[in-house]
Amino acid sequence: MTFCKKSVMGLAAVALAVLMAQGAIAAKVIKMHHINPNESFGNPSGASALVFKNLVESGSNGEIKVEIFPNSQLGKDNEVLQQVKAGIIQLGIHSTGGLASVYPLISVLDIPFGFPNHAAAYAVLDGPFGKKLAEDIGKKSGMVCLGFNDSGGFFQISNSKRPIKTVDDMKGLKIRTMALPTHQAFVSSLGGQPVAISWAEVYTSLQTGVADGQMNPVPIVEFAKLYEVQKYLTITNHFFAPQMWMVNLQFWNSLSDSEKTLVRASAQTAITTSRGIANAIEASDRGLPFLQTKMEVNSLSAADKKKFADISILAVREVIEKTFGAEGKALLEEFLAAVQKAGQ
Repeated sequence: MTFCKKSVMGLAAVALAVLMAQGAIAAKVIKMHHINPNESFGNPSGASALVFKNLVESGSNGEIKVEIFPNSQLGKDNEVLQQVKAGIIQLGIHSTGGLASVYPLISVLDIPFGFPNHAAAYAVLDGPFGKKLAEDIGKKSGMVCLGFNDSGGFFQISNSKRPIKTVDDMKGLKIRTMALPTHQAFVSSLGGQPVAISWAEVYTSLQTGVADGQMNPVPIVEFAKLYEVQKYLTITNHFFAPQMWMVNLQFWNSLSDSEKTLVRASAQTAITTSRGIANAIEASDRGLPFLQTKMEVNSLSAADKKKFADISILAVREVIEKTFGAEGKALLEEFLAAVQKAGQ
């Protein structure tokens, strides 16, 4: 082979390498966080993340790649939220506990027994109130909020000590909560002892007795295998805590209008998926029917549920109004009005 031919081939190889590198650089990457396992049918955030990845990658013809980091691989939820804000990663599905670190007003959703049912919750979060809330979250956090996932349905209370049938049964129980004053006020108002523990440490804390019980939706109790360290489950439906889709602002602004439309539409479809999966799991042999074979399950009577509500609503409302003042009170009233309208 002559020197000339070698040179031409060498230049061609270099050019090909450059083109490949440019192609790799040209492809936009969305690094995505969520706190649960990456399972299509295992939990709402895992299912929605995988749906989002599929829709974005196929809809962009591979020009946008989605890399998912499940199971809190990148750190605690509030810590990863700071990574999203800084642009280290581009997207996260975050709990209310995590979001509170940058938007404390999310606590207005924590009025106990505020949502009467799933349909009302979805209507409020997808309606004018939810859109206004998402805009306010974005404005005050310096990120973009694309919507509200279902974390698994309504919260229930489990514990290892005794069945909870009346308010008196709550007395003295150490109940794990997120680091939210509203959740802690709910527990303490009923005579329990709130213990703020990160999600990654919940199973061990229940196993070792650091906490006697915890509050979470049925699908989370199942997939986290909390039934192994909890004997009693009480159906209370006292909280509905969504998960927020948060996007780095600079990354969002770097997208074209068509890319923004694709990402937003894919997120909305994924959010719808999270809701279907949450309800399907709860009703399936992996949900409440399954937990009934592992735990002693009871529901509050209507009279006792009213007592729980009468006590806890006043306590949580007081926390919101004292903590957030006029702004919190106004947002809370808007929320309650939206719930009332959705319930009608």
